[in-house]
Amino acid sequence: MLRDADADDCGTLADLHATGFERGWSEHEFERLLTDRHSVAHVACGTGGHGDIIGALLSRQVTGEAEILTVVVRTTERGMGVGRAMLHHHLDRLAEIGVREVFLEVAEDNDAACRLYESAGFVEVGRRKAYYARPGEAATALVLRRAVG
Repeated sequence: MLRDADADDCGTLADLHATGFERGWSEHEFERLLTDRHSVAHVACGTGGHGDIIGALLSRQVTGEAEILTVVVRTTERGMGVGRAMLHHHLDRLAEIGVREVFLEVAEDNDAACRLYESAGFVEVGRRKAYYARPGEAATALVLRRAVG
């Protein structure tokens, strides 16, 4: 099940985000983003007894453009179509509110995410060398774009 995210989800989203990124976002950061009128956020809920949040996608939109800020799926749910379902739902919602172009950045070595975005019609429009700080060597970010609507 997919639904809009809201401020009540912030703690759960912070915990989930920490499992997917070197530096997860805090509950306060999620609260700030989810209460911003330019933010659009969706969560995927599992079919278990409580409908636990198993994925999240958040973007910011302004004047016909949006930037996807984060996509995260619970480790145990990866490879099961959760990210794909959230992405397509989110892109449809962005088109409904007048967004015409969507941008995002993804680590060049994040093969699963790169395949997901390519299959959804995103194309590379730039690169940011050493964008993602990591222990050892920093990762290059691919800047991707897709038209919607």
